[in-house]
Amino acid sequence: MSEAFQHLLTMSGPEALSLNEQAALGEAHPRERSQFTHLVRHYLERFFNHETAAPDGSAKARLILAAFAAGIPGLMVAVYLWPVYHPFRGWPPNHPSNGGPPPYWLQVNHHLFFVLYSFVVMGIVTVFEWDLFFPDLLDISVLGTLPIPTRRLFRARVAAIAIFIAGFLFDSNILAPLILPESIEPPSVARLIAGHVLAAFGAGLFAALFVVAFQSTLLALFGERLFRKLSLFVQGLTISALLIALLLFPVLSGAVPALLQSGSVCARWFPPFWFLGIYQRLLEGPSALPIYTQLAQMAWPATLAAAALMLIAYPLAYLRRVRCLIEGSVTRKARNPLARAAHPLIHLSIARAPIRRAVFHFIGQTLLRVPRYRIYLVLYCGVGLSVVTASVLRFNVMHNQLHIAISADGLRSAIAIIAFWIVAGLRSAFISPGNERGSWAFRIAHGNPPAFPIALDRLQAAKTWVMVCALAVTCAALLASRAIAPPELLNAAATAAQTLTVLALCLLLTDAFFLHVITVPFTGTPSSEEPNLAFTLLRYFTFFPVVVWLPIAVEPWIESKLWHFATAVIAIIAAHIGLRFCHHALVAAHCQQLPLEEDEEDFPMRLGLRY
Repeated sequence: MSEAFQHLLTMSGPEALSLNEQAALGEAHPRERSQFTHLVRHYLERFFNHETAAPDGSAKARLILAAFAAGIPGLMVAVYLWPVYHPFRGWPPNHPSNGGPPPYWLQVNHHLFFVLYSFVVMGIVTVFEWDLFFPDLLDISVLGTLPIPTRRLFRARVAAIAIFIAGFLFDSNILAPLILPESIEPPSVARLIAGHVLAAFGAGLFAALFVVAFQSTLLALFGERLFRKLSLFVQGLTISALLIALLLFPVLSGAVPALLQSGSVCARWFPPFWFLGIYQRLLEGPSALPIYTQLAQMAWPATLAAAALMLIAYPLAYLRRVRCLIEGSVTRKARNPLARAAHPLIHLSIARAPIRRAVFHFIGQTLLRVPRYRIYLVLYCGVGLSVVTASVLRFNVMHNQLHIAISADGLRSAIAIIAFWIVAGLRSAFISPGNERGSWAFRIAHGNPPAFPIALDRLQAAKTWVMVCALAVTCAALLASRAIAPPELLNAAATAAQTLTVLALCLLLTDAFFLHVITVPFTGTPSSEEPNLAFTLLRYFTFFPVVVWLPIAVEPWIESKLWHFATAVIAIIAAHIGLRFCHHALVAAHCQQLPLEEDEEDFPMRLGLRY
């Protein structure tokens, strides 16, 4: 038995050596890594620390946290399934406490959730890292000048992409199989594990391959210039579609038996159903329904087709991106004609003061220039659109046919959802500390901190920009919703109540979200303390349901009587004045601080140290 194996069995480390013995061992030489290994590590580092995620290098910890957090929902669902498969008196509701398993189709829906979750998570992760799968100007300027073969650069990036996808695929699906056998207690644990692993991993792999293949095909066919114009739209649409599928799962689960038993076309063209067929076919064996065999036979050919398309399109797109970066892109027009026509109207109405004009145009130009801010808005808009769709649509099964209905309460809450996520997304972009160097112009012109009236003008310009944007989108959504709204939402009283709700939400949400914002957008400094993700999510989960519930509860009351409408107007004005007073007090306290030098720390106790 070797000495190393003995140490492993005894759980003890190597014996301590004296200084003379350690010196006799000679100098310790670290293992040399090949050039290919260094490149792979560099690309993986870029996936986590890049300008799209965060400019301060903190994205690595956040994305690693997100990678491990991706497996938590599957794990928690597997834990919550234990009382469903082991019922006792009073739980689950409407379930006999005879110790028997739940109905067959309920079990199928449980399996479908894990498949769908893996599909959605891997799709969103791949879309978020969309731009990092191809070289950028930094790669061409730095790596292109080094003595590295072009093929090695390409192979290292492909290897990094494969490791990245495999890592997230492992993280999002590995925890649930550890708990499922104990929660479900299936007749065959081996069949359950095999079905779950193959179906969940297969669904996630197909989603990732399809996104990369689709992106590569777009770039290879249309080129860099047109791809840049389509990229954000495609990213937002993809994220919305994936989240809609996940959020509609509770509603869709009731239609699963009809879809599968009838062999509907919807089931055959919905990729998670393909991998559900693998799950059920491996779990049930020959006794599974014939539809599962047909769906399973579509899963692997579709995955192989996505992989083949990616292998063909990715090298072509890679070469086209590199060529475009080397040759340079065509210069864009200086100003959009619509923006040029709107600027005089903006200057005469909401941005009459020169300070407000400066901040107003600074916001618009920065949002268009920095990709990170645009992807933030795409993510928030995708989440908002998916929540709106899940709130409005209802699925009913009649005579084995799937029918879509519109919810009146869903339409009432849709306006609140849209306003909430627009204001929240803009606030996240505005307080991002990625462009604090751009504050030099404001610091030179107004001082640091500025005078109180100047600070108010700067902040009011930002809040006005947000409120105008939120009003434009929510009013457009309100007009569009009238095409599908039920009759009770189309009369004059309901229209007036909805209009008042839109104005109130855009105004008060802007006041609430920007209550503690005291800097010009995009010029804030990173906090010395890492924000607590749990408390941030808790604030959203607490505040968001209240905002969504308010239109459902208040709009019928407002439209019932005229004095109710007047009371609501008075309450909105009072809330706005109160929030504005609080914001002015915070700004005044900030402006009363001592002015700082250019290189002086904003908190003297830090002493230039990093915690």
